[in-house]
Amino acid sequence: MTESPQPFLSPAENTQQQDPDKTVSRLRAADAIREATAQFGVVTGLTPHAVTGVRTRADGGWSVLVDVVELARIPDSTSVMATYRVDIDGTGDLSACERLRRFTRGATDS
Repeated sequence: MTESPQPFLSPAENTQQQDPDKTVSRLRAADAIREATAQFGVVTGLTPHAVTGVRTRADGGWSVLVDVVELARIPDSTSVMATYRVDIDGTGDLSACERLRRFTRGATDS
């Protein structure tokens, strides 16, 4: 029986060596989301409202979709929201972020 990995290790603690010259990341999705939202907030000054997607990348990192309120309005359903893609590398560092779309909070995808 294989052991389950320990939860909530920091990215620095969460690596294993396959050979002496190469470090392989074992960053979990929950850790990637935590790092993405924290670093995104620091870089942009925006407060993450929701995480709407997460997927692995070929380089061992993660892409996280983060929704934010870009312009708060009254009533709340007319606030301008945006979805950003935040890329985290295998060590948990922010490698890129970009706005993918803007929409009003009350809008639905068709």
